[in-house]
Amino acid sequence: MNRRDFTRTVGLGAVAIGLSRINLRAQKSTPQFAITMDDFSWGNAVKLTASERNQAILQTLSAHSLKAALFVIGRNIESDEGKQLLSDWNKSGHLIGNHTYSHRSLNATNASLTEYTDDILRAEALLQGFSRFRKYFRFPLLKEGDTVEKRDGVRAFLAQHGYRVGHVTIDNSDWVIDQRLTARLKKDPNADLKPYRDFYLEHIWDRAGYYDSLSRRVLGRSVKHTILMHYNLLNGLFLDDLIKMFKQQGWQAIDAEEAFTDSVFSAKPEVLPAGESIVWALAKAKGTIGKALRYPAEDGDYEAARMNKLGL
Repeated sequence: MNRRDFTRTVGLGAVAIGLSRINLRAQKSTPQFAITMDDFSWGNAVKLTASERNQAILQTLSAHSLKAALFVIGRNIESDEGKQLLSDWNKSGHLIGNHTYSHRSLNATNASLTEYTDDILRAEALLQGFSRFRKYFRFPLLKEGDTVEKRDGVRAFLAQHGYRVGHVTIDNSDWVIDQRLTARLKKDPNADLKPYRDFYLEHIWDRAGYYDSLSRRVLGRSVKHTILMHYNLLNGLFLDDLIKMFKQQGWQAIDAEEAFTDSVFSAKPEVLPAGESIVWALAKAKGTIGKALRYPAEDGDYEAARMNKLGL
């Protein structure tokens, strides 16, 4: 080997090593997460009044210097009380997004495509008066259509009206834990909350690890994660514990609008039924990985057996 070939070989080797190190750093990069909250169902007050729950969540976000995204069901802000509660989010600078007026599943509804998209516009008419409203749309139940007509029809509508999809990356079943907690407190207002807190944190941490691992397998990196949460008693009580848990585990908390700058949120996986976590959907589209995925990705029934065993 002459000197020129030797130099070229060494140079290519150095490049390969450099790329390998960059890839290794990417694999070990600090995961990031944002809080995204759905529904804004404030009327089902148990233990905390609607105002107390609202303040508890907002104070927690403020204490961690975080701006969340709140995806609002339009019918929940028709009353003066709903408007006032949402105004507190608006004044605090959180992103306000569209979650339809009626919260119907695109997969299950018998409504026409026009009726579904009209439901989006009906919510927009109620939300557009809030200065922090942004055209981010989250599909109710994360269902994006079980036919090509529904999936592509709503995608075209959203693009035409200037909307981006506020996808979830870390899906979970916090809602079913909240249902169990609320039912218990209705029977016994002095019930011990710790078992519900512990189950909740364990469940979310398990799902975070799963979806971050899936992201690294499918995309070769950890995306800027958006955690699905609901505006419920569970998060009124334990949101601070959840954020602290992620930070203690080395994850970095970021604002929701920062998370949505990740290119993963522009993806449009060609799968049916469409929806679930965007990371899950991309994995589904990738045949070798997608074959092993359960459907739906998350469901309360998956957690019921463990909660029953624990008496929750």
